[in-house]
Amino acid sequence: MFFQKLIHAFENQLPGESVHQEMAPSNRPLSSWGIANNTDYKESAVSVIIYPNQSTLKTIVIQRPEYEGNHSGQISFPGGKKEKNDPNLEHTARRECFEEIGIPINKGQLLGELTKVYIPVSNFIVYPYVFYVTEIPNLIRDLREVAEIVHFDLKELSKPENIDMMEIQFQNGKTKKNIPCFTIANKKIWGATALILNELKHLLNNSNIL
Repeated sequence: MFFQKLIHAFENQLPGESVHQEMAPSNRPLSSWGIANNTDYKESAVSVIIYPNQSTLKTIVIQRPEYEGNHSGQISFPGGKKEKNDPNLEHTARRECFEEIGIPINKGQLLGELTKVYIPVSNFIVYPYVFYVTEIPNLIRDLREVAEIVHFDLKELSKPENIDMMEIQFQNGKTKKNIPCFTIANKKIWGATALILNELKHLLNNSNIL
């Protein structure tokens, strides 16, 4: 039941950057602007895993370990930069998902792509690939790359009480306030991951799936 509805949802036009803005800080440029005004950006891809659980749909995110870097401790999707041996970005998403949480490269039906996101702080373009997995295998996290694997019901994205604002203290001592975020499973989800999830939420709501 879910699979066919999801296939039809991705046949429709994507909500795009207009819904990214709902979860973006006020001074964050549009991804299309960032891409158009940079020539030396790097490419990466993430796996947005959707799987059925009884009468609902769930997804998987990961928490990055604490380290000296731009994405320390953040919630993200399994993913990473495109390597020279990757034939395409879909393979990048699948390979990284296998390396980070153990979902086999050949497991999961590609539903489609969401709108790419430009990350100014690291100069990456992130390509989100959405996969439907009928049954989640035993997950094995990469201890260096993944501090925690988090599962949650996609319906949580549509609950107003789960949308909040947060303040971030960066390692350089700077503080950024009023950053939109989802608060789900006791985790603050912001940045590119929040933008991707918000577009997914709108796409599924527009198709009466959530």
